[in-house]
Amino acid sequence: MDNTYLDLAQRLQAIIDMATDGILTIDSEGSIESVNFAACEIFGYHQSELLGRNVKVLMPEPDKSKHDQYISNYHTTRKPKIIGIGREVTGLKKNGDLFPLRLAVSEVVLNDRIIFTGIVHDLTEYNQAKSEIISLNKDLEKKVSERTYEIEEVVNKLLKTNRDLESEIIERKYAEDQLVKQGKELKIALEKEKEFGDLKSRFVSMASHEFRTPLATILSSASLIQRYEQSDQQTSRLKHVERIKSAVNNLTGILNDFLSLSKLEEGKLTANFSLINVPEIVQSAIDDLKGILKPDQKFIVSVTGKPILILSDPQLLKNILFNLFSNAIKYSDDAIMVRMAFNDRMLIEVQDFGIGIPENDQKHLFDRFFRASNVSNIQGTGLGLHIIKQYLSLIEGEIALVSEYHKGTTFTISIPIKN
Repeated sequence: MDNTYLDLAQRLQAIIDMATDGILTIDSEGSIESVNFAACEIFGYHQSELLGRNVKVLMPEPDKSKHDQYISNYHTTRKPKIIGIGREVTGLKKNGDLFPLRLAVSEVVLNDRIIFTGIVHDLTEYNQAKSEIISLNKDLEKKVSERTYEIEEVVNKLLKTNRDLESEIIERKYAEDQLVKQGKELKIALEKEKEFGDLKSRFVSMASHEFRTPLATILSSASLIQRYEQSDQQTSRLKHVERIKSAVNNLTGILNDFLSLSKLEEGKLTANFSLINVPEIVQSAIDDLKGILKPDQKFIVSVTGKPILILSDPQLLKNILFNLFSNAIKYSDDAIMVRMAFNDRMLIEVQDFGIGIPENDQKHLFDRFFRASNVSNIQGTGLGLHIIKQYLSLIEGEIALVSEYHKGTTFTISIPIKN
């Protein structure tokens, strides 16, 4: 075993040990073979107290009594109840406390035996946050009801005043104008409160899911890489290394989306204009994404007109193209067409031949956190196109789309030519 492999194994072990989710491996009889620090902290044990013990020590009744039979049934029927599926279960800490956790179990077939890898995530804080959101929504509904009642009272009083003061037309008109103004202001305030509550709920749900999935991929792949010790297993090792790199890229993309959204909404992001070579920026964005292209995918680039240097922000333009190219890769399997045109404006078209966007969803596509109805099983934050539109506004650009369901989508960005 050379130093490079040892160094990689040590790094992977360090990643597992420092993971925030718990990771355990058990043999086919249910005995714990390895457990990371996070799992020990979650259940309140020291590592030495768990190694060699049956995993059912971490389960309350009736799961504890049924566990051995479950493993036996699985070995006999190969029909899983949780293996390869994952679900929310109840865990048992060393001190006897019960708590909710998310459990994902994977079967790993080695050369001479089978082991099971379990990834556990403590859902206590998540469930508390969920309860708080429900409570906040109830409070918001109560406020809406109370304020609606207050408006009705104001209207009734003003109507009575109008009936009593019919001769005072000027005062009545003033009162009516004030009422309309107050009603609009109150409606705007209530809509903002409701929007904030909805955004908070959607953010918590989305962030919890989008972060957990790549983390689980990293942890499971890192654990599996440890098992491939032979030189002829390099292909398997590289496959899991690529899975880890892809998951890390997903996490980086999510964090960048959140950071960009925060900067945009706080007004901290501005455009830095300079003379740029657009074809070079297009090629740079393509080069950055070659590692995630699917089999048979490639970029086909064409240019109409004579390319010229234009005055724009190179980093914002590259971020815009990176997002559009990433979406084309994610939602299609075939070649991706990139067309540039230089006339009175600089146009860039990005066309894919993928799943397309349902017509009813297209008008909401640039809203925060909105995702089309046909991509719920594909990872994403729903922020990318919203951020693209904000970036384009900073460089006086525009974006349009044409999409046909199951046939593909074409995004066209238009930027004024200044030199």
